[in-house]
Amino acid sequence: MAASIVGWAHSPFGKLEGETVESLIVQVAREALEHTGIGADDVDEIVLGHFNGGFSAQDFTASLVLQADERLRFKPATRVENACATGSAAVRQGIRAIESGAARIVLVVGVEQMTTTPGPEIGRNLLKASYLPEDADTPSGFAGVFGKIAAAYFQRHGDQSDALAYIAAKNHKNGVENPYAQMRRDFGFDFCRNESDKNPYVAGPLKRTDCSLVSDGAAALVLANEETALQMRRAVAFRANQHVQDFLPMSKRDILLFEGCSEAWARSLKQAGVNLKDLSFVETHDCFTIAELIEYEAMGLAKPGQGAKVALEGLTQKDGILPVNPSGGLKAKGHPIGATGVSMHALSAMQLKGEAGGIQIKDATLGGIFNMGGAAVANYVSILERVK
Repeated sequence: MAASIVGWAHSPFGKLEGETVESLIVQVAREALEHTGIGADDVDEIVLGHFNGGFSAQDFTASLVLQADERLRFKPATRVENACATGSAAVRQGIRAIESGAARIVLVVGVEQMTTTPGPEIGRNLLKASYLPEDADTPSGFAGVFGKIAAAYFQRHGDQSDALAYIAAKNHKNGVENPYAQMRRDFGFDFCRNESDKNPYVAGPLKRTDCSLVSDGAAALVLANEETALQMRRAVAFRANQHVQDFLPMSKRDILLFEGCSEAWARSLKQAGVNLKDLSFVETHDCFTIAELIEYEAMGLAKPGQGAKVALEGLTQKDGILPVNPSGGLKAKGHPIGATGVSMHALSAMQLKGEAGGIQIKDATLGGIFNMGGAAVANYVSILERVK
């Protein structure tokens, strides 16, 4: 690949009092440039990932990145959106600008502010990422959509509540050591497995601990072409980057197969010339625990219907054969929609540079990332490798 990550920045995720979409963008944009060791005048293009969908009164936000430094004025700046994969869509647009030769250095920012929105409105906003002619009346919003997916999976493959609880407990345990994570608490398997006043059922078989969090936050990357990257302080190269878009209506697909996810992984592994077993870790899109379970199967870690075995045997724990979500994932880290994909890339770059602190995977050499929008509609996979 022609593009490398040469710098990054990451805000805390959570309910960020006193912050705005603008302040979050400005913070991470400035910090990413400083981390890279370049000035704003070195940037050729800007890409902002911002879902919004009703979360922010301020729309048309691409130019807010220019507030980080007056020298960014007159640079091309574009906002992109692809539901919960918005951040990865921004990363991919930055890569393509570099590959085309149109840019040497691209600043990519992802942002969302969700917690200032009333709860019922949050549900309506998120449900817009589903196919409304079929899903508009789904109780509990997008959680209800994945509740239906979980119920269908249980019907086909049996009750997998133990596996979902293991996934939730794993990700919460991992998130304890992530300084950016919204929820840094190890709940343990028993709490995640059992219904309680603090862990009620939300939709179908999904409990509160099966659902990702409503979050504010931002992250940023600086991307550079190969020649430029080799002159920088650090460089993490894209061995692969693929985008696969599937049908929006779930009725047109077997929703339990996440076929778009499978295709994106297959194309990326082929492009990178590696196998799944070559990866040191994976950051995957656990918007709900049932999603991570099905993604085990879609990426090829388990056969269809056998993802629970992977979870229950600990294969995806930090000390397992393929650690999945050492960051804590969306489950513990939080899920500010537009920032999520950028965050996944930033944290993976930290891993490969050995700069991930308490969430570090020892001797990490290759990292895989899967970020999706909707119910496996927008599917993005990156494979990263440290260059310097």
